[in-house]
Amino acid sequence: MRSRPFPIRYGLVAAKGARAARLSDLVYASATYAAAAAAATFARRPLVVKLVSDPAYERAYRLGLFTGSLEDFGSAAGAPVAALRRARTVALSAARVIVVPSEYLAGIARSWWIDTDRVLVVPNPAPQVEGVPKQAVEPGTFVFAGRLTAQKALGTALDAVASVPGARLHLVGDGPERARLEEHARLAGLNGRVVFMGARPRAEVLAALAGAYAAVLSSDWENMPHAALEALAVGTPVVATAVGGVPEVVHDGVNGLLVPAGSPEALAAALGRLLAEPELRDRLAAGARPSVASIGREDVYERLESILQQAVSR
Repeated sequence: MRSRPFPIRYGLVAAKGARAARLSDLVYASATYAAAAAAATFARRPLVVKLVSDPAYERAYRLGLFTGSLEDFGSAAGAPVAALRRARTVALSAARVIVVPSEYLAGIARSWWIDTDRVLVVPNPAPQVEGVPKQAVEPGTFVFAGRLTAQKALGTALDAVASVPGARLHLVGDGPERARLEEHARLAGLNGRVVFMGARPRAEVLAALAGAYAAVLSSDWENMPHAALEALAVGTPVVATAVGGVPEVVHDGVNGLLVPAGSPEALAAALGRLLAEPELRDRLAAGARPSVASIGREDVYERLESILQQAVSR
């Protein structure tokens, strides 16, 4: 199907979805929202959407139509950008409920002329981590886990590590930025201090986070990053940029440290502070697991199940 032109491919997805929807009580969509809306409408079934980003913004960014922040996207000029925003809002307007993982994204979604009562916050669940071992690493090793993409601004993390004696960084994951980041690390003289681990099974990712001195998240924008939840769940503090929904889960001085986005200096200061003050690191680590105890899988999925049942019964 991927070899076909996008309009044909998308239409086939909608048609297949409509056939499946007729045999179901509800359509639940976490992507391809326009196709899901068409399928639900054709099959006369309620639609519930799990929204993890602004799909119009993501598409505009990929196409090079807009390179600013998500917050500024709503007022960005230009016919192509406006058309993407309209298409997104029309598709989402078909949903009975729009589930978002953060208050940050809920606020943005409510500005799209969508009925605010239909936007509900259900956080991403913290993983079950019983029995996860700690990966043995050298002292002072920080860990990033996730896709190596422009959004993650990992050049900022590399520059920060370069200016902190004794700091090391393991990058667990792969993505389109890997080659550029490897060259960045080489030019910064980080050979031996930065290790590109590549993609790893989930169990190994959790073990890497559990063994880290702290997890690092240097993103320019985020919603509710799973990597932060995973690190906190295994008892590892998080040093992160204060963007999007991150401050809703990483609390400065409680389970991690927050810094401004785009500042290698601020990130370096936070990393250096943790290395210089091991008692601070231990205190933040002690606050990590309790901070996500209320959003375990059972609690979150129970709430989502209730939302789906209510959507069907309306």
